[in-house]
Formats: sequence, structure tokens, C-alpha cells
Amino acid sequence: MNIFKSLILCFLILAGHSLHAQENSNEAFTFGEELNFEVSYGWLNLADAKMQISRRAHQEDNRDHFKIDVFGKTKGAATIFGRVNDNWGTYLDVETKLPKISYRHIEEGRYRKHEKVFFDQKDHKAFMQLFDRENKTLQREMEFALPGQVQDIVSGFYYLRTLDLGKLSPGDTVFIKGFFDKEIYNINLIFEGEEKLDTELGKVETYIFSPQVPENKLFRGEYPVKVWVTKDKNKIPVKIKANLFLGSLNFDIVSAKGLKNN
Repeated sequence: MNIFKSLILCFLILAGHSLHAQENSNEAFTFGEELNFEVSYGWLNLADAKMQISRRAHQEDNRDHFKIDVFGKTKGAATIFGRVNDNWGTYLDVETKLPKISYRHIEEGRYRKHEKVFFDQKDHKAFMQLFDRENKTLQREMEFALPGQVQDIVSGFYYLRTLDLGKLSPGDTVFIKGFFDKEIYNINLIFEGEEKLDTELGKVETYIFSPQVPENKLFRGEYPVKVWVTKDKNKIPVKIKANLFLGSLNFDIVSAKGLKNN
């Protein structure tokens, strides 16, 4: 299940585009959006994944925020290798498109992790809280210096959707800066071009991106992951493919609800 977790990371860390590079406005998503995916390895269906935006705004420091959750859960025969039931989340400022709070609730086999991070985007700090396995008692607090404004593992992808992707040319590189699991990530995101793709939503025109993945024992090559994002106002992900050292892992969209643009 480390493969499943790593692909989720690659999928969600896709944005965090340097924030001074261009102005952005959100015409892509709104409250109540829900995207559902099937995760497969060859013929084996491993898991279901869901990306969900709250139906109403949440207040933090008297500002409106999107509460966004991503869920990943193994199913069927995949549970033999270890049951996974994970939840990543963020509170994303509606105006600035920056995260205020991020959190993780991880259940993988017997392993548990409950974490909350508070971002001070003005003074460039992150404050992390770690809780016990039952998520009831605070165990540890840590503070981290940030190299400017950053995205978290979930907020980054939604920020990407606010950018004007139509201005990119094949080969263009987008610089990524994000904070996750006590580390700063600086990754290059390569725009590869466009492609018409058959999906459960029908045939759709897409943009293709490949993030530069840090060297690890799971993926094959420097750019092992490809992500297809719809070439429309919604800019939703419809497919992710990761080349492993043996075979490939796929995320494929199965349904989309509450889209801002129909």
C-alpha cells in the first residue's frame, strides 16, 4: 500500500505554483463538488478515491474557506495486503487560494497517524500537532520555517485549477513549492501537451502534466507519473498513470458531481 500512498502524494502535490508568477481567479470549482475515482493495478481494482469540497464555507479567522477532503480506501482482494482508510484535508482560503489548516487521518493496517498543521502564510511558519492513535490526545507540537507562501498536499491541486493553463506550451515547466510531512517540496511540473481521452464521463479534451518525482524505490524513471486534466473551465483530473518498476497503477474518474461549469 506504499504504492497507493505515494501515488496519492504525486497526484495531490501537483500544484503549489510559485504564487507571484501570475494572477489567478477561481472559475473552476465551487462548494459541493465531488470527484470519484477507481484505483487499479492491471486487472485488479485496488481502491476507491474521492475528492470532495464542503457544501458551505467554513470560517477561520473571520475568512471564508473551502473545506476540502480527499479519501482513499482499499477494497476487495487488495485488503489482503493491508487495509487502507486514509483522509487528507485542507481549509483553503476562498480569496487567496492558500491553505490555513491541513490535516491527515491515516489508517493503514495497524498503523495510525493523526496530524494537523496550521499555516501562518504572512510570517512564513507552520505549526504541526500530532495526536495519539485514537486522535484524542495531543502528543507533540512542532514549528517549521517556510520559504514563503506554500501549498499543502491537497490545496496545491485546487490552486492549479485556478491558473490559465491555456497559456502553457509543450515543454514549459511549472515550479512547485509545497509543505508536506515536515518537508518542503520543490518539484518541476512539465506540461506535455493535449490529448483527447475516453473516460467514464465521455470523450474529453485534456492537458497532460508530468511531475518530477523524487527518487524512490516505487516508480520507474524521473517522470513516471502522468496526469490528464480536462481542457475546460472545470479543469478536473480524469486520469493519473504511474509507471512502477513492475507494471503501472491507474486512477480513473468514474463520476463527477457539483461541477461549477456544466
